[in-house]
Amino acid sequence: MANPIFAALPTTVFEEMSGLARELGAVNLGQGFPDDPGPLEIRRKAADAVLNGYNQYPPMAGLAELRQAVAGHYARTQGLDLDWAREVTITSGATEALASAFFALIEPGDEAIVFQPVYDAYLPLIRRAGGTPKLVNLSPPHWRFTRDMLEAAIGPRTRFVVLNNPINPAGAVLPDEDLALLAELCVAHDLIAICDEVWEQVVFAPAVHRPLIAYPGMRERCVKIGSAGKMFGLTGWKVGFLCAGAELSRALGKAHQFLTFTTPPNLQTAVAFGLNEPGDWFEAMPAALAASQARLAEGLRREGFSVLDSQGTYFLNVDLPASGIDEPDRDFCLRAVKEAGVAAIPVSALYEADPVTTIMRLCFAKADATLDEGVARLAKARELSRAR
Repeated sequence: MANPIFAALPTTVFEEMSGLARELGAVNLGQGFPDDPGPLEIRRKAADAVLNGYNQYPPMAGLAELRQAVAGHYARTQGLDLDWAREVTITSGATEALASAFFALIEPGDEAIVFQPVYDAYLPLIRRAGGTPKLVNLSPPHWRFTRDMLEAAIGPRTRFVVLNNPINPAGAVLPDEDLALLAELCVAHDLIAICDEVWEQVVFAPAVHRPLIAYPGMRERCVKIGSAGKMFGLTGWKVGFLCAGAELSRALGKAHQFLTFTTPPNLQTAVAFGLNEPGDWFEAMPAALAASQARLAEGLRREGFSVLDSQGTYFLNVDLPASGIDEPDRDFCLRAVKEAGVAAIPVSALYEADPVTTIMRLCFAKADATLDEGVARLAKARELSRAR
């Protein structure tokens, strides 16, 4: 009797691989969470707010102090001028923000352009809202789209485009010319862009994150979604930011109020503190992650693996055929976790149709010893694959 959209969904690849890692005691380079516990002062602020602060329902749209802090953060870091009272809503994580956007805006029969590889929540949520995804495939090593690709996907029922930038799992940060092209076509075809920008602070120089909402014509036709969990490496906190023009925000808020309604006030207080008084976090955090990325990439290259460029997120990708592995990515990842004790994500699992089957995603937001052991076990997995 379950809704068929959800009843037909398989176990996510993240749950599958992390479950195998737990069961087998494997090194987990699959699911994207850091080993570091997150900024101590922000965690202390959350604990203090539980003991000494307000623990009843906060306002549906979020605490004023956090909405002000979000607007201030984006003004300082991205040059955005957001009205905190009318254009910022706090959600219980970015996935809830996505659900609010899809349920508030999509009407039955609307089409939404979605780029593959795709975060696994997008497609079932779009379909549950009554929409139809129009899939556009991005391919390694650059993961970019062209005018022809976009125009071929736009039809008379197309109303939305869903953009993840920086891109998980590709580790790519879209360049200015791609974003300008997308903005141009959104304006020309009267499309609303729903932008999942949760990795916006996890970007490695010289790459620069540019929000689509800042491009000409996009201020009133863009939904910008951010995540405190990704900004501060506190992935279990589930505090999201839903930013849009006032008219869009009114609709988004009405969906949000009937999903989670609100978010724990102590976490909101702590995130506001972190955004207002970040110290050097937003410089030190990406620098530390860049060092971890370099350590994993260099270790893999020493073992003969072919590593794709990673400009942001917690992830880098390995080209399996170029690394001397002729198994499809899912087969190799299952072999790696079951026979060599290291979990990874097959990127093909993040395509619904016409998948790329040659790329393995690894998370480098881990301790040095974990990364080094992961490299050694992946080398063992390749030996086992060759000997099969």
